Amino acid sequence: MSTPAPTTSTSPSTSTAFGDGPLSRAAALIHTLVTVEALLLVAAAPGLAGLLLVGTDPANLPLAAVCLLPLGPALSAALYALHHRDRDLTDLHPARTYWRGWRLNAVPSLKLWAPLLAWLTVIAFTLTHFSAAGLPRWWAVLLGAIGAGSLLWGAHALVLTSLFSFRARDTARLSGYFLLRHGRATLGAASLLVLAAGLTALLTEALPALLAAPLLLSLLHSSRPVIAETQEDFTA
Repeated sequence: MSTPAPTTSTSPSTSTAFGDGPLSRAAALIHTLVTVEALLLVAAAPGLAGLLLVGTDPANLPLAAVCLLPLGPALSAALYALHHRDRDLTDLHPARTYWRGWRLNAVPSLKLWAPLLAWLTVIAFTLTHFSAAGLPRWWAVLLGAIGAGSLLWGAHALVLTSLFSFRARDTARLSGYFLLRHGRATLGAASLLVLAAGLTALLTEALPALLAAPLLLSLLHSSRPVIAETQEDFTA
């Protein structure tokens, strides 16, 4: 009497479901990045269109700042969507997550984005009219350093206001605290700002806007210590 050949079965624990493999995760990431990038450009489109009309005359810096106001909520919603992104190719809703982030963070982000834009406009206007101001040259270096520090503070503030529900003044204080507390995160934000400035200067000012989603994903990656400490020490 012959013995029947053993049969092999694949259990759920040893098989990889569709959507869990590395190619699926990569496809999900690319889909999310492309969708978030498109929605960011749509949300910021009124201001970006206004920038094209304003031109590059330094006298128009206040108008340019007004045009950049919609960019703050658009960036905040993008950070929210990238942080809460689905990694399963079979369950992707990046557009829905983006607009949820925009609704949640539009007003909180503007409370910090608008004063930051106003402050940077004052610095930029002073530097572009420095000869007429009659200030010593070392003032230009000081103003440039203050402007760079303000941008780095703004990067931390953008991450915190996108992912947490703090009052504006608390977010501002935490952002200043994390500037020196997490030097690597600040250095990561600085490298992204330098990269964006270099792309603008060497190629075109449109390129950073077209690469905003991967740049923001890199910002989230470098800000992981800030996010972790905020969750552990400053949230209930």
